[in-house]
Amino acid sequence: MTHDQWTYVIFGAILLVALVFDLGLLSKKGEQITIKKALYQTLFWVGLSLAFGGYLWVDAGSGPAVKYILAYLMEWSLSIDNIFVFILIFTFFKVNEDDAGRALLIGILLAIVFRIIFIAVGIELVERFSWVLYIFGAFLVYTGIKLFSKGDEEEFNPGESKIYQIITKMFRVTSEPAAGKYIIKRDGKTFLTSLAVVVFILAATDIVFALDSIPVVLGVVKEVGKELTSTDTIVIYSSNIFAVLGLRSLFFLMRGAVSKFDFLQQGIAIVLVFIGLKMLVEFFHIHVPIWVSLLVIVACLGGSVWYSIYHARKNTPPDYDDGSMSE
Repeated sequence: MTHDQWTYVIFGAILLVALVFDLGLLSKKGEQITIKKALYQTLFWVGLSLAFGGYLWVDAGSGPAVKYILAYLMEWSLSIDNIFVFILIFTFFKVNEDDAGRALLIGILLAIVFRIIFIAVGIELVERFSWVLYIFGAFLVYTGIKLFSKGDEEEFNPGESKIYQIITKMFRVTSEPAAGKYIIKRDGKTFLTSLAVVVFILAATDIVFALDSIPVVLGVVKEVGKELTSTDTIVIYSSNIFAVLGLRSLFFLMRGAVSKFDFLQQGIAIVLVFIGLKMLVEFFHIHVPIWVSLLVIVACLGGSVWYSIYHARKNTPPDYDDGSMSE
């Protein structure tokens, strides 16, 4: 096998062992996931992700490793923003902790599949038509400006989403407690439970998240005028997948702190605009050093978290709590 194939094998082996460890040992069926346990699981995934970055540093040098850290940091931050949407979905449908874990697991697996598909399509488009990168840049600038100015009144409402309306038109939906079931039969008729509806909505939101995140990671890793190397491709895939795999534990950690990071979206928005502009100015042969990107991303995300903690926004939505939270 080639060197790159060995890298993919190592990456796959790490993920397989980690999933077995996380799902088999850290997440036993029926066991309550406390905030402390969720913190340990989150640290486990973050530590494993950083360890892979260390492997890239030793194996491929500081350049790819720094790109990986940048891409992972950005994708992880976007994941935190996505967690807020997940919390709104589970709160709206009154999903209990056991069912939330099952739905999140399916959602994460679907997210990985969607990311792989969209990354492959994105890379192919950029390699065939280099000008597509400028479209991605303009899209990120637009998305960042829209996200920065988005108010609380525009908050995602699962009950008013198009996917929910389509589901209720195509299938019978029951409000009966799911109890781990996706389909319930009553009087010879088949009904979808709220858990099945949640999985459908998670799948739809996964697609939207992938559409947002792929231009971001390409903007961090790809340099206009230069071909994507095989190492760059590994960085793109690994940073995305590692960020997604930590979503489940991050959900249980963040569910009690949804109102503590009110201004995180503004920090993410500024970073999106920065990455988009970074891609656009490449047209004029202006190259932004990777260390500048690192400083901007860390400063914006860290600053937005700090500002959220010390300047709590008024009239924030209540934190998600299914009645099972504990320290």
